[in-house]
This record gives sequence, C-alpha cells and structure tokens, in this order.
Amino acid sequence: MSIKIGIVGYGNLGRGVECAIRQNSDTELYGVFTRRDPAALQTLTGANVYSIDDILTHKGKVDVLIICGGSATDLPVQTPALAKNFNVIDSFDTHAKIPEHFANVDAAAKEAGKIAMISVGWDPGMFSLNRLYAGAILPDGKDYTFWGKGVSQGHSDAIRRIEGVVDARQYTIPVDEALAAVRSGANPELTTRQKHTRECFVVAAEGADKAKIENEIKTMPNYFADYDTTVHFITKEELDRDHAGIPHGGFVIRSGKTGLNGEHTHIIEYSLKLDSNPEFTSSVLVAYARAAVRMNAEGMRGCKTVFDVAPAYLSQKSAEELRKNLL
Repeated sequence: MSIKIGIVGYGNLGRGVECAIRQNSDTELYGVFTRRDPAALQTLTGANVYSIDDILTHKGKVDVLIICGGSATDLPVQTPALAKNFNVIDSFDTHAKIPEHFANVDAAAKEAGKIAMISVGWDPGMFSLNRLYAGAILPDGKDYTFWGKGVSQGHSDAIRRIEGVVDARQYTIPVDEALAAVRSGANPELTTRQKHTRECFVVAAEGADKAKIENEIKTMPNYFADYDTTVHFITKEELDRDHAGIPHGGFVIRSGKTGLNGEHTHIIEYSLKLDSNPEFTSSVLVAYARAAVRMNAEGMRGCKTVFDVAPAYLSQKSAEELRKNLL
C-alpha cells in the first residue's frame, strides 16, 4: 500500500520532498499545503495544492505530513498544532531548543494517538545517530562535529527574518587547524569559536540600517553569537549569480581509546558531501516519514526522534531482504 504524504510549505525543502517522493516507489504525494494562494502556486510535478487553512478537511486522507517550514518561527507553532490531527515529521534544527520543542509536540501527539518525529535531517539527524553509535562503541573518547563549508538553510532563514533584509545566504566554515588536530587523535579541547567561522552574504532593503542588521546577526543567540561572524552586504544580482546553490556537508568524528591502559587510539569518522542541502534533507525526511507511518500502525504514539527509530523501519525492503542483502 502506498504511503500518502502531504507537504506543508513549498520552499526549497518542500520542492526537495516532492522530488524525493518520486524516488520511493512505496510513497505518493497527496498534495501541497500552502499559506499562499493555491491557484497561484505551480509545483514541479503538477501536484494538487491546497490552502493550509483547509487542512483539517483532509484529515484521514493523508498518512503523514512533512512540515517544511523554518525552525525560527514556523515549526515551533506548526508541528504541535498539526500533530493534534496528523502523523507529522519536521526538520527542526535549533539544537538548544530541541528539548522544549519535543515536550510541546509530544503532548499534542500523545493526546491525538499520532506519531510526530522532530529534528529529522542530517544534523540533527544522521549526524546525531553517528554521535550516538560512536560514543557507545568508544566510551573513552571525545566527539567532534564539523559543519561545512556550506550553506545553512536554518541560519540563512533566520537572517532573512531580520527587518530590512531582502535575502541572505550563510556559510558555515570549519577551521582547518582544528579539523587536523582532531584527525590526528590529539583530542584537543576546542571552543565553539575555535571550530567554525560563519560568513554571511546579505541583501539589504533600500534605506535599511546595515549597521543595525549586522549587529542583530552577530548577536543572535543560538545562531551567531558564539562564532566569529563576517557579514558582507551585496546586491541581489550578486547573490543570485554567486550564491544560487545550496551545498553543505561536514564531519562527525569520535576519537577514543581501548586497551587495559588505553594504549590504542581509534578514530571513527562519518562525512557527508552534499550538492544540495535541502534535497538531501528531504530524502532523509521521506525515509523517516515511512518509519512514522509504520510505527503508528503498530500502535506507537507521541514525539519521536531518530534515536527512537529502528533502522529497518526506514527501508522499503522487508526484514528478510535486509538480512539477506545488507547484514
């Protein structure tokens, strides 16, 4: 039976989900729910488009909603609200606020008997899993996560919400010296500021106070305040010409010791090199949407994260196929 997926929001992530659904033979796109005028929205595949205001009329027809809004203001409101009536999944990526978001969504989903998965993507998401696996295997060790160089959708979105900003791209850049020290097994103590820098390219509205915008960016908690951040003001033409792509990636590294006296050093490294951040994130979301539907069908409910999902739930393959071909 095909899994019917609804997309809530139709930006880069929503379009990525639309494409990812086409690559999964057991899923189908029910439709796109938007705050815009549905008649004016043209999707990549000609999918049905509905007003978000009418979403409750589709209750019982959609197996799971993938919510593609931003973490700054959309998901904290949309995910718990929609979890009251649908299985839902989001990519909430404000790490410091995940416990609060989890609690809000969990209460709504449990009351409704639904599954709600939050913070699904590659970080949080796939990187989170690899930190868990590596730490469980090498308890005597340290975790290091490096992001980039690449465009952060969440951070770029946070900048765009500042008054006077027309558009923006934010690049997260690992500090090469810090990365080399970790790979050497030296287990350095690194502050947040020592591991990454942030570079922002911002298009300001005509007459906007650029000094005020720059200060708001550099002092924004959870996003920029703890990093050395450079802000460049450029034209819309320059942004479109030089920063149209959305690449990203990064590394999760665990350096640990084994042996009676810790005489042997081991390095576990997981890396991603992504040509399109939103399309890869979308592919992860669709796999976990499959898991959400399966888990809810088995009677599970409430808020879940990638830590709560057995790998077999993600795959189209049967348990027998997995044991035969992948184990």
